[in-house]
Amino acid sequence: MALTRDFKETIHARVQSEPEFATALLDEAAYLLLNGEPETARLILRDLVNATVGFEQLAIEANKPSKSLHRMLSAKGNPTMDSLNAIFTVLRKTLNVDIQVHAVPCS
Repeated sequence: MALTRDFKETIHARVQSEPEFATALLDEAAYLLLNGEPETARLILRDLVNATVGFEQLAIEANKPSKSLHRMLSAKGNPTMDSLNAIFTVLRKTLNVDIQVHAVPCS
């Protein structure tokens, strides 16, 4: 359990000290979501929410119950597109960034 706690603390500290890292996490979550890895994207979003806005404030700004947001951003979560949009919107506003999604060439 200590490993998980250290990881979360590391993410939190790095997001606080390096705004570019927070932006990169948001960008990576969008990339993963669009490229067939929604479970990993949700977990990155969960870590980013914990390190920035927090679930209670996210719930207020996204107009969604906090417990529902926790479930949505779990490994087995199943958020709707509207919920994901609300989460990304709040995170973008909090971080004051735009998401840069890069196209992957089809083979």
